[in-house]
Amino acid sequence: MALDGRVAIVTGGAKGIGYAVARRFLHDGAKVVIADTDEKAGNLAAEELGDLGDVIAVGCNVAERLDVHNLLAAALDRFGDVDILVNNAGIVHKADFLELDEADFSRVLDVNLKGAFLCGQAVARHLVEKVKDGGPAGAIVNVSSVNAVFALADQVAYSVSKGGINQLTKVMALSLAPHGIRVNAVGPGSIMTDLLKGVVSDEAAIRTVLSRTPLGRIGEPREIAAIASFLASDEASYITGQTIYADGGRMPLNYTVKVGPRDEE
Repeated sequence: MALDGRVAIVTGGAKGIGYAVARRFLHDGAKVVIADTDEKAGNLAAEELGDLGDVIAVGCNVAERLDVHNLLAAALDRFGDVDILVNNAGIVHKADFLELDEADFSRVLDVNLKGAFLCGQAVARHLVEKVKDGGPAGAIVNVSSVNAVFALADQVAYSVSKGGINQLTKVMALSLAPHGIRVNAVGPGSIMTDLLKGVVSDEAAIRTVLSRTPLGRIGEPREIAAIASFLASDEASYITGQTIYADGGRMPLNYTVKVGPRDEE
């Protein structure tokens, strides 16, 4: 299997894309540490996925350095190593630019961007020491978004944080390349997570999403997980510093597309 015997930390792994990544990694042979601020949800996810392989859950606020230190320590204590990090933890806050409170801006940036930096640095330091001892290099996958490029007027902090993730990915990739450690990102478009379900709660909202999606459908978390698994595997051994957009064709689009009738479920 593509990730056989490797140990992966997945932040924000209790639900949504993170959960799908944890599931896919286990399917591909990895041992997985699910990190999430929601310890109850993390433990439930680990229990649900336990039949697929070796998985544990660790409570962690990625914006807190001590939590990140303890996360890495827990992974090493249980599995003895870490080979892969998926920086998926993220939050949103809806507010117009003129109304956005400083505290909310900081809170989103702390989790989405600072959290990726803290986790990335901690795991990278471990990986570098492992390489010095003759071990395998490992890989880091950051979860970005199409909103790293597209701006949302009512998602100021989120859009800024994901733009920062793209640059952080490049900086990390260049810094760690001499050690053979690869860093890439995946940028999802509209993916059917619990967060999106709250947005596309009626037919008009669904048609709006589909009008900017040439493939004519909303993506699934498993499709993002498949890309993360590829980027973490040796199959992507010559790819670093890249963001791969899985968006149903939205990035090249500069107009809207016709939305046809949908089959009723």
